[in-house]
Amino acid sequence: MARYSATYTSVTPVGTADAANLVDGTYQCVVQGGGAAQQLKINEFYAGGEAASTSSPTLLVVARDSTVAATVTSGNTRNALLDATSSAPSTAPVVGNNATTKPQRSATLHLLHLSFNAYGGIVRWFARPGEEVTTFGNTASLGEVSFSAYSGGTPGQISGHVLYEAL
Repeated sequence: MARYSATYTSVTPVGTADAANLVDGTYQCVVQGGGAAQQLKINEFYAGGEAASTSSPTLLVVARDSTVAATVTSGNTRNALLDATSSAPSTAPVVGNNATTKPQRSATLHLLHLSFNAYGGIVRWFARPGEEVTTFGNTASLGEVSFSAYSGGTPGQISGHVLYEAL
């Protein structure tokens, strides 16, 4: 089992409505199984504010996607094994914030709402054992989770990470 950290750096989120294409480089990331039978367990979502304005309410949503991303590229994200002695699985999970087919957040499958002021604020969700957010496969709606900004507020620039395990 390989544990990963998917990091994103200096993303300026754009609030996006449900069932609308997420815009390249403006969402934190998508996390998708690398194959039809790969399960991922997501343990943590974290965002730290870097906004210049004192009023930067940033409404973040973790949701399953009704349209999954295709041909995902890293953009502002990086994916690294946490354990230096681990070996990556034969089919690596897919992480990034750019894609040819844009991911669309489901209107009904929101998992977490993590709102905060991006002017130096932080928001963190950490799963208790057995309560991780999971994906299975790489198709809608169980195979991909997105971390993105919801419509509303005036989001500020953020950096952070998603910690997960590929089974």
